[in-house]
Formats: sequence, C-alpha cells, structure tokens
Amino acid sequence: MAEGILRDLAGQNFNVFSAGSHPSRVHPQSIAAMNLWGLDISSHTSDHVDLYLDRGMDIVITLCDNANEICPVFPGNVELIHWSIDDPFRNWDFNPQTLDPYLNTMETIKARLEDFLEERGFKSVNSE
Repeated sequence: MAEGILRDLAGQNFNVFSAGSHPSRVHPQSIAAMNLWGLDISSHTSDHVDLYLDRGMDIVITLCDNANEICPVFPGNVELIHWSIDDPFRNWDFNPQTLDPYLNTMETIKARLEDFLEERGFKSVNSE
C-alpha cells in the first residue's frame, strides 16, 4: 500500500520501491482497500530487501516493528525512518466486509507520507 500511496502523492519526485524481508503477493484486502481510493495496486510486488542494498538508496522507510528489527544495513549515507504501523494482515482470507483494518492502515500510511513530503518541501500532487 505504501508504494502505491507514495507514487500517487509524490508523482515523479521520488523513485519508489517496495521490499520486504519476507516478500509475497499483495493481499487481496489491500488491493480492495486501495481500489476504494482509486488506486490499482494489483500488479504491485514486494521484492526482497537484499535486492536494493547496492542501489544507492537515499531514504529507507520501515513500516512495522518487525521490519525495523531485521532491516539490513544499507551502505552509504541512507536516511532510515521507522513508523510503527500495525500490519492488518491476519490471514490470506478475502472478505470485503472486513476491510476496516486495511482502510485504517491505508489512512495512517497516507497521513505519514503526506507529512513526510511536507517536511521535505514537496506538496502532495493528489492531496485532498
């Protein structure tokens, strides 16, 4: 979700990647929640974080405590940012009646990313 939200808010201001220590497919609940916001993330993937260690990252943002604890050390002068955001994943079941945890996570990520962009002098291109 964070990749899709930042791409939408920042436009061409950032190269955005999504990676994880245990990458997998995008959860159907995340796709459904983002569709309600008008974003299609159904083709998004999460790569393994090791693929980005030598890509000259400027900023790395971790979104959950587990990711923060096991995030590898990126070489160079990388700004590390951690936001302790609850992961709504509980299982792989899809139930459109239980999107609330995903919608709440989406709104939290969106608010954090809007603040992140504002702190760096960027206006969100799609802020409400």
